[in-house]
Amino acid sequence: MKEEVQKAIEMIRPSLQADGGDVELVEVCEDGTVKVKMTGACRGCPMSQMTLKMGIEKVIKQKVPAVKEVVAV
Repeated sequence: MKEEVQKAIEMIRPSLQADGGDVELVEVCEDGTVKVKMTGACRGCPMSQMTLKMGIEKVIKQKVPAVKEVVAV
């Protein structure tokens, strides 16, 4: 599952990098939780939570249905 999540993140990454941000995969838990680290401009952005839930989490869940939640650490 980790490889599938990483592939989904690679699809999202160019959009984040275009705005000076990025996301790194930290951990994929057995319960379906994916932990990511927001970096660059995303780290301090007030909209990063919306980007996480409406963008990153949405794409990862579409590509990897076993994922239940994506959280920033």
